[in-house]
Amino acid sequence: MFKSVHFLTIVSAAGLLLAGAVPAFCQSVANGTPAAERSAVVSKLQSQLAQQQKEIEQLRSALAEQRVLLQQVLKATKIYPASNPANPGPSASTEVASTARVIRKQPTSLSAQNESSMKAPARKVAANSSLPAGSTARQGEELVQGLEAKQEAPAPLSLRIGSAHLTLGGFADFTAMYRSTNVGGIGTQFGSIPYSNTPNGLLSETRFSAQNSRVKFKMTSKVGKTNVTGYLESDFLGVQPGSAYVTSNSNSLRMRLYWVDLQRGKFELLAGQSWSMLTPNRRGISPDPSDIFFTDDMDTNYQVGMVWTRAPQIRFVYHPNREWAAGLELENPEQYVGKAVTLPAGYEAQIDNGGNLSTPNVRPDLIGKIAYDPTIGGHRMHFEVSGVLRSFRLLNPATNSLSTVTGEGGSFNMNLELATKFRFILNSFYSDGGGRYIFGLGPDFIVRPDGSPSPVHSGSGLTGLEYRVRPGTMLFGYYGAAYYQRNYSFDPATGSYAGYGYPGSSTDANRSIQEGTIGFTETLWKAPRYGALEWINQYSYVTRNPWSVSAATPKNAHTNMVYTDLRYVLP
Repeated sequence: MFKSVHFLTIVSAAGLLLAGAVPAFCQSVANGTPAAERSAVVSKLQSQLAQQQKEIEQLRSALAEQRVLLQQVLKATKIYPASNPANPGPSASTEVASTARVIRKQPTSLSAQNESSMKAPARKVAANSSLPAGSTARQGEELVQGLEAKQEAPAPLSLRIGSAHLTLGGFADFTAMYRSTNVGGIGTQFGSIPYSNTPNGLLSETRFSAQNSRVKFKMTSKVGKTNVTGYLESDFLGVQPGSAYVTSNSNSLRMRLYWVDLQRGKFELLAGQSWSMLTPNRRGISPDPSDIFFTDDMDTNYQVGMVWTRAPQIRFVYHPNREWAAGLELENPEQYVGKAVTLPAGYEAQIDNGGNLSTPNVRPDLIGKIAYDPTIGGHRMHFEVSGVLRSFRLLNPATNSLSTVTGEGGSFNMNLELATKFRFILNSFYSDGGGRYIFGLGPDFIVRPDGSPSPVHSGSGLTGLEYRVRPGTMLFGYYGAAYYQRNYSFDPATGSYAGYGYPGSSTDANRSIQEGTIGFTETLWKAPRYGALEWINQYSYVTRNPWSVSAATPKNAHTNMVYTDLRYVLP
């Protein structure tokens, strides 16, 4: 491309020199040639000059076209390097308004071959000092130099180690929280909202916390034709000592995400701990937190109705083009029933009732997902369908026999930009044994008296609106609900019930839980080199209805919650 510009510039200069030489030649002819001959020569030279001028105009037009093509090539190779078609980069709607939209994707460095092919022609043009200062070639040289400086300038909190880029990110939070009942903790336990006839239901809760502060590391590199990304994310919501709030407030660091992702052409492989593929995406099947939908809520347990886990996994994703993606994932399993299920004797060690870390599992959970991301009328849309297949196995201690059952579930989700900076969200999930994925608000299964597992039907849904009123202001509102069907049996041998939601069961056996939320995020200031300061606010109303309550107990439990948070986001 630069060779073409160089050649056309030299030809144009030669044409201009020829045009200047013609009058001098005509003058010499006039001094020693008869008038008739002089007239013929001048006429011929004028014709040649007109033809030369026409060719110069054609060359100038071609040069202008070359300049446009040059700028397009420079833009494509320098500022927006080629990336996987499924990972086009963050959109305008993913600004730092939520808890995870603070890591910026690093550009892939050019190969040595591309760098030499772009720099060498520019140096040749610069060596030609006879070119006018405002010529297109000189402008091309200055453009290349400016783009090289922009490419090589280090980003804030970014280091280059060999061919890899290491970027530090995260934020520091100061959270103030109020609840009208004493639920406990910065993250809401939606399934255990206290009743108004209990001490915790009559006491309110106010707390300050910095636990949600977060640290992130992202490493990007290119090995041959493979793009490699490593990601680590931690916060301080780990296991707390009994004296955590008494003196030193020793909040524990914990691992949220830790994965390595390989992308080559249309294929992608991820291994490590990441958001489950059942968690809704904002875009594609990307593992990047900026592409995951988990609301803009300040509550660290997000919103009732969400389907999510962060679990060890291995996933394979195929990207046929920029709009479609299909993935298959093997995820860490867990036979979960929680504390609201009554079990027959002898099965406590075989299931996770909220504290058993040595639960046996027969095979990994299998999850599949297909995502479609079209642009309609200039607005970005996201549609996805996903499914999960699970297996549960128990040993009957009385007969020493095994029982295995299969559970399954599916979801349909969409995240639509209906108007500029205005998004509509709709998520749905229904399962037969997938209760663990609805934030563990209910069980996966119950155990019958004969020792066989029986899956519990469960479902959830979430709908919401997000509107960026102006660059620094985001308004959001969501409504979510979760439902667990009762499943129990009567054991004649013991004369008692076993299962979930039977008459007289615990008030922790919830039939439904609902939450409505409104809030806003205001970016108080933002600078590329210094980060951003945000003010996040949330109000929520949560209510839960159990399957069975005694005559002296209210029919439901509810609480009002207010969060306000000051967040400094690293650049």
